[in-house]
Amino acid sequence: MTLRTFLRHETILALLTVIVLTVLAFQSDKFFTVANLLNQGRLMTEVGLVAIVMTFVIATGGIDLSVGSIIGLTAILTGVFWQSLGLPLPVAGGMAILAGTLAGFANGIIITGFGVPPLIATLATLALYRGLAEGISQARSVRGYPDWFYVLGQGDLGGIPTQLWIFFAVMIVCAIILGLTSWGRTIYAIGSNEIAARFSGLSVDRAKLVIYTASGFAAALAGVIFVSRVSTTRSDMGTGLELDAITAVVLGGTSIFGGRGTIIGTVIGLVLIQSLKNGLSLAGIKGDGTVVLIGGVLIATILITNIFRRDGTR
Repeated sequence: MTLRTFLRHETILALLTVIVLTVLAFQSDKFFTVANLLNQGRLMTEVGLVAIVMTFVIATGGIDLSVGSIIGLTAILTGVFWQSLGLPLPVAGGMAILAGTLAGFANGIIITGFGVPPLIATLATLALYRGLAEGISQARSVRGYPDWFYVLGQGDLGGIPTQLWIFFAVMIVCAIILGLTSWGRTIYAIGSNEIAARFSGLSVDRAKLVIYTASGFAAALAGVIFVSRVSTTRSDMGTGLELDAITAVVLGGTSIFGGRGTIIGTVIGLVLIQSLKNGLSLAGIKGDGTVVLIGGVLIATILITNIFRRDGTR
């Protein structure tokens, strides 16, 4: 391993994750049990699906703050389509996911068609989609889903939680697209210099439209899984999830200014954050302390990476 490889952000983060896992394992004998690890994977899936696609968004220099609201909107639509409209549950879930995907597409249209900065556009749709979810739900929750539906969020396949298989599939596909295809290089080019990318003949607007639509789809899929996992539907589902996803992406080494980022880095960031939440909880540390420590880890990791650049120089 060369010094340049060793000083990559992802390598530093992986080493930090190993250290954190080792320390947490000594704090509680329950931490490294198979049951606990699988349960943490189950809990990580919704944020993970959003964060994987958010890597593409941030790599272009954009942001999507509306994903949490799309989760809430998708969740409540699943219940309403099934219970109020009487649609078969698979159809209701499919239509809810379609609605969430269209919400992401609307974000892309606002950003690419009208030139609204992503931060402003998705901040506005964050409020819009959450308001729609609350208006549709009228402060009522939907319960009583059939048992087969819970397999998606509470069941397992081959001893692995069902939703983790979905997460693994999305992770592998996105890693291949971003790291091994010309379209992935287009994402990096847009984030590095959008004007140069346009002059190079790259389809900048189309690429942005695709990734914001994909972001809506990932959030919608996470919303349906969320409903299956908690056995109920509420309009406040997904509140604040966008911040967890963005934290994992940035912690994983994706530049908030665009042009740099990897799926593996995001996954390591997800694992580190979820491990800290679980391990500190088992150690008896309250939620506020966990948030402070995660913030400290994020700052420390970024500072270390800035000191030791990828070229191995200070």
